[in-house]
Order: sequence, then C-alpha cells, then structure tokens
Amino acid sequence: MLCISCFIVALFLALCAVPATAAPQCTAGTIVSVATGTTGRTTAMHRPLSAVPNRPLPLVLLLHGSGGTGAALLRNSRLGDSADRHGFLVVAPDAGIVHEQGYVWNIPGVPTVAGTVPGPDAPDDVAFLGAMIDRLVRAGCVDRARVYVTGLSGGGRMTSWLGCVAAGRFAAIAPVVGLRAGNPLASDPRRPDPATCHPARPVPVIAFAGDADTTNPIAGGGASYWSYSMHAAEQRWATINGCTAPPTTRRVAATVYEERYTGCRGGADVVGRITVGGGHRWVVDNDALWTFLSAHRR
Repeated sequence: MLCISCFIVALFLALCAVPATAAPQCTAGTIVSVATGTTGRTTAMHRPLSAVPNRPLPLVLLLHGSGGTGAALLRNSRLGDSADRHGFLVVAPDAGIVHEQGYVWNIPGVPTVAGTVPGPDAPDDVAFLGAMIDRLVRAGCVDRARVYVTGLSGGGRMTSWLGCVAAGRFAAIAPVVGLRAGNPLASDPRRPDPATCHPARPVPVIAFAGDADTTNPIAGGGASYWSYSMHAAEQRWATINGCTAPPTTRRVAATVYEERYTGCRGGADVVGRITVGGGHRWVVDNDALWTFLSAHRR
C-alpha cells in the first residue's frame, strides 16, 4: 500500500469513520480539510511532496490560536512549505469550543479569551488529540516516536499544557507566543504553580515570542491565564527537565536572540527564541523549529 493510500485510510476511515468510496482523493502537497468523526470539527492536513511510500512520517500537530481555525493557521504559518522540504506531516485540527468565528482550546481550570473557565461538559481536547495521534499511528501514516506539537497563542498555551499532562505522546514541543509551565500560582501569579505541571518525563522545549507582544507579554502581566513571564516559564521547564548548565544567550539572526538551558536529562534542552520588535503573531523560523524538533525521539 502506498503512503498516500495509508494517509487516506487514516484521515477518512479512522478519523471520519465513513466508507472509503466516499472519501475524496488526497494529493501530496495540498491542504485537505476533513470532518473528524461525529465531533463536528474539521482538521486541515498537509502531506509533504517528499513523502516516501510505505514509510511512516514524523507528525507535527499545529494548534491554532483562540478564535482561529486549523486551516487558517496552516496557510498563514506556511509550515507546509517546511513540511515539503523536510518530509513531515502537518495536522491542524480545530479546537472543541466555539468562539466568535473560530474555536478555543480547553485547558482545564484556565479561563479562555472569553474570560470563562470551561465547564465539566466542555470537549476534552487532550483526549481528542491523543485519539487522533493513535489513529494515524495505527493506520501506518505516522511514526509514534516522532510526534511533535506546536501552536500559536492559545494554541501555544495548549501546546504547553500537552507537555505538562501528555509528555509521553510527544518527542518535543514548540509553543509560539504562548509558552506556559502550568497555571499561575494562586498566592503569587508571577510564578507558575509546580503542582499544575509535572510531566512524567523530560520534555524538550523550543518557544518563540516577540518582545513587542502586548497580548501575551514576555515580561508577564496581561490576562489572568498569562500573569508570569516567559522567562519564568523557561526556568520552570529547565527545573522540570533537570537542566544543570547556566543559561546562555546568543544572537541567532539580526533581530532574533536565543536563550538556552542545557545539561538537561535526556538531552531535553529548553530554548526561547525572541524576535526583537516582534508582535503577537507567528514569529517563527520554520526550518529552525523543525531542526530542533527533529533532533528528538520519544
């Protein structure tokens, strides 16, 4: 069976649960949107032009920001271009809670951008994403050892949350303008609460942000779900990963500098890349993102 065929099986039989004859053809290099089971959600997917037949692909989950959709972020991030160059599958699902013209992710106990905490009946996005990964792996489309997740803003916070509560599924995570390390501590919101993020294994982290972001400021503040700084989040992840070397800072481009924690258990470095003058947007060098992610296996 060719890889394109296994891709069809994964997307339309496992995810959509409809007969194969009802599934449209999926061509390498295109964006395909499919209904996801009976959830009412859609999922945008990009299969790389460079995919090798009969070989499971690395997977990058791409999580949209609050009020957005997976298809829009897949287009706007241009991550599909990097997927074509490097040979990984991009899957960009919609979140489960409707908000304005799009959707928001359910991070338990944390208010959404609407200011409300999702109730017990809200969709379980951690379970949803886990089931999606499992179906793609069972179909032979995805290499379970090379599953990664990235996301923008609210999707970055969801990416961070997956690192906290589902570390066993991901080889590395890459939040964009949304790095967190658990909920703000109730007694001191300037610090993350260790009790709300204690992954079962070290998690390699690369985070991207802009120093002119006024929505999720790297210095902290802003909405109640933000509060503590990006640096506090980096330091907490470095503690979680048992990093022993002092952090280093270096310039990696004319307007980008990098903060890195090394000497971590299992090689799980923690990296923050800051774009000078960058705002609340996809401030990512996609090839650098892939270089970091692809260095890790689960």
